[in-house]
Amino acid sequence: MVDVDAFIGEKVDEIAEAIGDAEAIIALSGGVDSSTAAALAYEAVGDQLTPVYVDTGLMRKGETEGIRETFAYMDSLRIVDAQERFLDALSGVTDPEEKRHAIGEQFIREFETVAGETGADYLVQGTIYPDRIESEGTIKSHHNVGGLPERIDFEGIVEPMRDLYKDEVREVARALDLEEVVSERMPFPGPGLAVRIIGEVTEEKLDVAREANHVVEQELAEHDPWQALAAVIGKATGVKGDNRVHGWVVAVRSVESRDGMTARAQELDWETLQRIQSRITGENETVARVLYDVTHKPPATIEYE
Repeated sequence: MVDVDAFIGEKVDEIAEAIGDAEAIIALSGGVDSSTAAALAYEAVGDQLTPVYVDTGLMRKGETEGIRETFAYMDSLRIVDAQERFLDALSGVTDPEEKRHAIGEQFIREFETVAGETGADYLVQGTIYPDRIESEGTIKSHHNVGGLPERIDFEGIVEPMRDLYKDEVREVARALDLEEVVSERMPFPGPGLAVRIIGEVTEEKLDVAREANHVVEQELAEHDPWQALAAVIGKATGVKGDNRVHGWVVAVRSVESRDGMTARAQELDWETLQRIQSRITGENETVARVLYDVTHKPPATIEYE
């Protein structure tokens, strides 16, 4: 386990040295990784840092409003509405790796735009060790590592937590006195709901995925999973009322893990599973079925794409 106090002091010094007197922006998603990176960077360079939250349209229900509230103390916080641009970038894209690369490139272009307005030369990211391992191997490209475009108009990218696992990041977040709603928050993928949708990302699928994920997170909070999610995986025949429907199939996944490198599917009781399926199918008339994924990692990954 990392020596938290020593780590904080070391990284604050490293960030200050890397950025110097220049301006920087921090890619802020509201998750524990980026929020911890933001706290370290702010301690290092103060007002030289501009936090940037990009509303991709691929986020959880109520995410943007939550960001405004949680980070209201950051006077320089910028919220960028880029929903249309991300959907355009994903139009017609069905391959998981192509999705990740399209999202990674669009993120960089959004940050470059803000950097042009603020004069920032550096980009700070909350990249952690599992992101690098999976991207450098043959598992999948993380949007902020292997999914980055070849051309990046920044003098440098600063990643203070690139050698930490998720549980170590949480230790650092607690030591920095970040709110529990941030330090203990369930992981959420950088590409957002796009990797919880099989095939092309559309507004209709996003609406289904967003509402289904909201139900899953609510219903499984008391079960304390490492990560829980819902994915839109296709269509199948069902019955709503007296009518046949060809509706969406939603897969629910809940896992236990220490660092995300491996994971075990969580054993949930039948009553909980039935309550989840009843809510998802009852609250969205276009959903025909709900499945529960019992596959561990490996052989599966935690996310679907």
